[in-house]
This record gives sequence, structure tokens and C-alpha cells, in this order.
Amino acid sequence: MLCPLRELLKSDAVFEAIRWGWKYDHVHGYWFKGNVKFKHMRVSIIEVFDYEHYSFTNVKNKIVVDVGAYIGDSAIYFALKGAKKVIAIEPHPSAFNEMLENIRLNYLEDRIIPINAGVSRNHGRICIKNVNIVETWSTYHRVDECSDGVPSITLSDVINSYGIRRGAVLKLKMDCEGCEYDVILNDYEHVKLFDEVYFEYHAYATGVPVDVLLQKLSEDYKCEIVGDDEFYKWHGYSKKLLGLVRCVKI
Repeated sequence: MLCPLRELLKSDAVFEAIRWGWKYDHVHGYWFKGNVKFKHMRVSIIEVFDYEHYSFTNVKNKIVVDVGAYIGDSAIYFALKGAKKVIAIEPHPSAFNEMLENIRLNYLEDRIIPINAGVSRNHGRICIKNVNIVETWSTYHRVDECSDGVPSITLSDVINSYGIRRGAVLKLKMDCEGCEYDVILNDYEHVKLFDEVYFEYHAYATGVPVDVLLQKLSEDYKCEIVGDDEFYKWHGYSKKLLGLVRCVKI
């Protein structure tokens, strides 16, 4: 048996993972490929480690702020690629808890700082919709009036609270299902502190064309859309509605 039945029910990319060479350790209860380990298999793991959506950026000895860290796949990728520090921010409690497990599995507690919060232009509460860990991967959790939820923090909070010194080389990754519009358009003074910005845009969730973001970023960055055909086939959206953008400080 390639993996337990419970993993078929819990994970959302088992057969694709097996196709890419991931294996399940029945004794210790995790997926692995080489020295990389994950508690459960997720679509995003294949995107990051097999499709290598973040291979365009050099993070060696850099500080990475990872907005929308989900179960820690990209944060672990950046750390294994040599990042000095990764600040991994994820609002969904279940995804966050799974990220903690994955960080421990890969012995990266000293390199990855996990934060259970969302990022927006201002403080408030990120209302977590009643979605499970699989559904949250494609859900835009917004700031709203709610009795539960998690804190909303700003890029300024992150920069000021986690030992980031002036002049440090910073990389910003955002895959937050729509919050990239709020952050780039309304907190640009802190976005432009980063040497490189790498984000997934979700025009289908916000109703705002990506050109609006590119125009704003063009003040300080040279940007390009870097998603390949495999990316659009995998997600099922056109380039007008969803894609990957890399912006490098001019």
C-alpha cells in the first residue's frame, strides 16, 4: 500500500505526489522526498518543490517575509535554499498548526518564525471563514467585524518586531488569495522597502486587474509575469485572472 487510507482522505494531491516521487513513511507518519518531509501531502507542496514556482529568486543569506505561508511549504523551501530567516505568516489556524509540525519535521525552528495572523493595510481581525484546511488554500480571508478570527498585522509590524535591521536585504513573497491588492495599493511605503517582491495575484477574487498592481509597482520595480503553462493548467484560470509576478527593485 503506497499510503494509508486516512492520507487519501486527508491529503489533496496524493497521486500527483507519487507521480513526482514523493513517498510515505508508514513508521513515522509523514511524506518525504530526499531530506524534505511533510506531515500531509498538499497541492502547494508540489507547486513549490516540483514545479519550483519560486526558483526565480535567490534567497541565500536573505530575510524572507512569507505572507500566506499555508502549511509552511514555501517557508521550508526558502530556508532549505539558504535564507537567513523566514517570517512565515498564515491566518488559518489548522494550516498554521500543520506548518508548525512541518517546521519541526525539517528541524528548521531556528530559521523559520511562524506567525498566526493575516497581513493587511491596518490592524483589526482577519475573519476566518468556515472552510477547512484544503479550502483555505484558495480563500481570501478579509479584515471584518467578527468575534473570532486572528489578528491582522501590517508589514511595518513585521519589520519592526522581528529584528530586521535597516539595510538588510529583504524578500517579500505573497500568496494570500487577494490580500496582495490591499497591501500593495494601500501600504506601498512598506512594500517598497523590499529588494524583491514575488507574489501570486488573484484578480478573480478581487475584481481588480493585475495591471493596477503592476502600475503601482513600476514606480520602484521592474516586474514580469513568470507563471508558465503548467501553472495555468494546474489552477484552471487564465492569465487575466491569476498568475505569478516577480518584481526586482530598480
